[in-house]
Amino acid sequence: MKLRMNPAGIDLQKDPWDPIHSLRKYGQHVLTSIEMTVTNLCNMRCEHCAVGDALVWKEGPKLPLKLMLERLEEIDTLETISITGGEPTFDKRNIEAYILPLLQYARDRGLKSQINSNLTLDYERYEQIAPFLDVMHISYNYTNVEDFLAVGFERSGREVPHRQAAQLYENMVENTKRLTKAGLFVSAESMINYRTHHKLPEIHQQIVEMGCQRHEVHPMYPSSFASNLPVLTLEQTREAIHSLLDVRDEQIWMLFGTLPIFHCSSDSADHKLLNRLRTAPHTTVRNDPDGRNRLNVNLFTGDVYVTDFADLASIGNIHKTSLQPLFAKWMTHPYQQLVNCHCDAASCCGPNLLVKDTYYRNTDFHARQAIGS
Repeated sequence: MKLRMNPAGIDLQKDPWDPIHSLRKYGQHVLTSIEMTVTNLCNMRCEHCAVGDALVWKEGPKLPLKLMLERLEEIDTLETISITGGEPTFDKRNIEAYILPLLQYARDRGLKSQINSNLTLDYERYEQIAPFLDVMHISYNYTNVEDFLAVGFERSGREVPHRQAAQLYENMVENTKRLTKAGLFVSAESMINYRTHHKLPEIHQQIVEMGCQRHEVHPMYPSSFASNLPVLTLEQTREAIHSLLDVRDEQIWMLFGTLPIFHCSSDSADHKLLNRLRTAPHTTVRNDPDGRNRLNVNLFTGDVYVTDFADLASIGNIHKTSLQPLFAKWMTHPYQQLVNCHCDAASCCGPNLLVKDTYYRNTDFHARQAIGS
């Protein structure tokens, strides 16, 4: 089957956020992606939010944009940037002062760009940034307003009126439809967790109806703000993915990421699912970029993290150090060595730290190899 090229020019055969491509090109992991936290403001308080502990209602000044642009310019291997929060567009001043200049820089340099947003605010803010953006990434874990209210405001600390939640939910759906109809590439991510694992087929159908060109599916792992949420068994995760594949629209790009199943597993159920994913139309499995080819920069402090959720301490600060030396420092970190394995035959970069800690604490992935390789 001929693979489609999406409107953003991102080919299924070479997802620019997947570290496997730069690993093959350079023979080692190199820094090709930077994620920037541009706000800690958000109008939602999702129970699964990886950065929920950092969210505030009022925030201080950010670093000079000039410093961030200088640090990006120093990375000669850079291919992608991501902008995250909080809700990046919550404060309109943020759009003009940081988001648009960063997107314009990416466009001028030929980098691919992504923004993580909930799309629940007025359409004009998203319309403003759309012409300069490659991927609008949203979270979509709902089948109705009740789901949206339960998931999106579980940690708000106050009762959110149903009418208010319904308006935000309607905004998200309508904004998504308008943006996709206008040609923007919208990728909707659904988490596999205790709330969604039986609902993925219905969630998928709604994502298709909104016009999203890609549906991302990632298992949820306990971390930081979401550390107390129930964890699914591997069997439940596999069943959820199979149920989704049974009914998915084969014309939409399905991207599965951060999966806790591997070609080096001795469990035949893992191999059955991986083979199905490998042969499914318009379907890819992404290796986690965090700590492989990507770092996160906090634009308030300048602190640099392996991920945008800071379970691991900062590995440095852009006030003092360029990003490539910090990445090189991380490559020698003991935690990185725990998961720094690679199987080219399986196009696999191994588990990330969350996957290993959740399901494979006593497993040495360096001693394993893909079955049949």
